[in-house]
Amino acid sequence: MQHDARYYPSPSRRMATFGGRGMVATSQPLGAQVGIHILQQGGNAVDAAIATAAALTVVEPTSNGIGSDAFAIVWIEEQLHGLNASGPSPQAATIEAVKALGHERMPDHGVLPVTVPGAPAAWATLSQRFGKLPFADLLAPAIALAEEGFPISPVVSQMWEEAFDTYRRSHDPALKPWFDTFAPSGHAPRPGERWAAPDHARSLRTIADTCGRAFYEGELAERIDAFFREQGGLLRREDLTKFEPEWVTPISTRYRGHDIWEIPPNGSGMIALQALGMLERLGAEGRDPVETLHRRIEATKLAYVDGLRYITEHKAMGISVEQLLDDAYLHTRAGLVGERALNPQHGDPVMGGTVYLATADSDGNMVSFIQSNYMGFGSGIVVPGTGISMQNRGRSFSLDPEHANALTPCKRTYHTIIPGFITLRDRAVGPFGVMGGFMQPQGHVQVITALLDDHLNPQAALDMPRWKWTGGKRIEVEPHFPDHLAQALARRGHDIAKASDSISFGRGQVILRNGDTGVMCGGTESRTDGAVLPW
Repeated sequence: MQHDARYYPSPSRRMATFGGRGMVATSQPLGAQVGIHILQQGGNAVDAAIATAAALTVVEPTSNGIGSDAFAIVWIEEQLHGLNASGPSPQAATIEAVKALGHERMPDHGVLPVTVPGAPAAWATLSQRFGKLPFADLLAPAIALAEEGFPISPVVSQMWEEAFDTYRRSHDPALKPWFDTFAPSGHAPRPGERWAAPDHARSLRTIADTCGRAFYEGELAERIDAFFREQGGLLRREDLTKFEPEWVTPISTRYRGHDIWEIPPNGSGMIALQALGMLERLGAEGRDPVETLHRRIEATKLAYVDGLRYITEHKAMGISVEQLLDDAYLHTRAGLVGERALNPQHGDPVMGGTVYLATADSDGNMVSFIQSNYMGFGSGIVVPGTGISMQNRGRSFSLDPEHANALTPCKRTYHTIIPGFITLRDRAVGPFGVMGGFMQPQGHVQVITALLDDHLNPQAALDMPRWKWTGGKRIEVEPHFPDHLAQALARRGHDIAKASDSISFGRGQVILRNGDTGVMCGGTESRTDGAVLPW
């Protein structure tokens, strides 16, 4: 029987998923299965998150890998904890060094935009502080998937093809190991085609046996150092050895009686909090769907231009989180929202400043976890013989020395990946997230407003047609976005364009817990190969 795994002529609908003992929501069914297996083996939500994250480096290499960065928000023992495992730029990374190599901006691919990957350290750090099962047990399912192989899912295949087409247009010899590793037959794997990654499995086993240290100071670190020296890159073993994830205090804003939590800068969760803060100050939404959409879009635009102006590593920011979330400042920004679309400009707060997964267990612990290579496979750099694809987070640095996010040595750049969490009166409601580059804060705003203003269940909130601000007055909408709403927004001055597919509009997961019964309700993303599995 012949069929196209990416062709769906009829609309489909998913129901919300309920569970009582545990739940895992991811962008890939095999990853969710790994997390549920860990819960059933006696692990907690943190163990499940680590195991799922490691498995996703195997089954969804198009979005993340061992060379990714990671962030997490963990609810455990009735407290919220944040982990920032985004790595800094190399010690040798300067604006002058990059320009001397012929670049006027940070390149998208190759060895230069690679910063220190944080994901392996995130797994180990979370396990050491909050895990129940041995660390090696958590990586065992991912190792088995990499050794034994698995069938490629449809969206992963599509993204793999896009990366293949992008990289083959490059003349950079440093990208050859990517083709040797991920396209040895001369093409990206097709939906249903079995794929195995023995080099990846060996690297995961080395990380498992050393609780992550081999990546930063052992055999894998030496291989990374040697390849970057050979290809003229700036990353060195010394950069890897010095890295440690940072425990941080999540930041929040009050929205419709709930507290919405994000990781503080260098993460871009601040953008979502600012947008929601403006909407809160605009007051309860009425029944006019056009006015509602217009407000949400305008608030997001105003927040985003602030974020692009000010967000970088927190130590290098010239203003504070408190200034950006100041009540008077947000009132002022909200006051700019009028009847017509505006061309947003950043404010001056000094006057007054991508795979995502969610897990939950029967003890009330919950994890919001995200890790990413940034642009698809990332830099296109694969360290030969390891299966390790390296992120390209340095792509976000500016080569303008006056910019807040200017490249300097040992600095963490503006980061698009953001895990989210909801609480109500100091009780956990649940983790949520929407991956997808610069779509992520916009996705957070759209999911939270769908949950708390439109009163939709997690699945329905994720299924809502999405919009995406791309600059100025330009708004891109999904193919199935209602025409009457798009036309009404255009009459308000928005420059509306319909996309040909939905892959760039984010891929999210949500798990919410009923505070009275303990029952969990989850939703997963219809725009990807997602799965939410209950126990």
